[in-house]
Amino acid sequence: MPSNLTPQLLAAALIATAATAAQAQPAVIYDMGGKFDKSFNQAAFDGAERWKKQTGKNYLEFEISNPTQREQAKRRMAERGANPIVAIGFSQGSSLEKVAKDFPKLQFAIIDSVVNLPNVQSIVFKEHEGSFLVGMMAAMASKTGKVGFVGGMDIPLIRKFQCGFEQGAKFVNPKAEVVANMTGTTPAAWNDPARGGELAKAQFAAGVDVIFAAAGGTGLGVYQAAKDNGRLAIGVDSNQNHLHPGTMLTSMVKRVDVAVHEAFKGVKPGVSSLGLKEGGVDVALDEHNAKLVTAEMRKRVDAARADIVSGKVKVIDFMVNNACR
Repeated sequence: MPSNLTPQLLAAALIATAATAAQAQPAVIYDMGGKFDKSFNQAAFDGAERWKKQTGKNYLEFEISNPTQREQAKRRMAERGANPIVAIGFSQGSSLEKVAKDFPKLQFAIIDSVVNLPNVQSIVFKEHEGSFLVGMMAAMASKTGKVGFVGGMDIPLIRKFQCGFEQGAKFVNPKAEVVANMTGTTPAAWNDPARGGELAKAQFAAGVDVIFAAAGGTGLGVYQAAKDNGRLAIGVDSNQNHLHPGTMLTSMVKRVDVAVHEAFKGVKPGVSSLGLKEGGVDVALDEHNAKLVTAEMRKRVDAARADIVSGKVKVIDFMVNNACR
């Protein structure tokens, strides 16, 4: 199993036509939680910064602090001639559609949502595939047979993470018990570490000894609770293994950074769906979790990854059939 994800495959999936104006500045619009959430938004920021370092050019950015700003921010960037404009998060779909229609000569990209317009690239991920692998690792690391999931906002996308995680855990241990909680039903659920910590502590008290958090900044509270209680946690989106070495079992990495980096280079309209085969998702292995991941874990996860890529193992996508078993 590689210690680093291979962005080459993902880059190939996102390779763009040379359609952007040579002098235009790209722009990225982060969603709720801020660009330094150490998770989803920060992965986007890292991709933008890598583009800046490689090209020596600047880019525009805006951090959404309330929902009303989503359309305003995109419209302001478009009026300034930013091109392309990359929106981070499913919640920006409807506002991006409005602005993209009004500025048909500009290019747009959106992460985690699909907008069917000729000047928009929609980049979505097969989170259920990566979540399946970390579910396997959670079940193999668990001593109690109980593993946990803490989601952020209760939306189908986060249920997709949960569903994949449950399938992976039960693939390893059919008798595994999965305890799941969602943080809330509003965007505030992405940035509530205190609540994340409370949910984690309650799960630990119920016998859970490994928790996967797919909750943005809220997950930071889960990881701290795992450290404080001598249990294990699994990060999401960015590689979060370094946050608490020794208690972070792994992270389900989602290559939003590569998606933004490639979109800045140019947008290819249509839908790009990125999973294990494309290098869009995977588990993170590095020096921070090397002592936690056994050779047997690596072997079984490697085998499962290959079987998912080949189609031998089918991972249910909650957003396709609204079911999980």
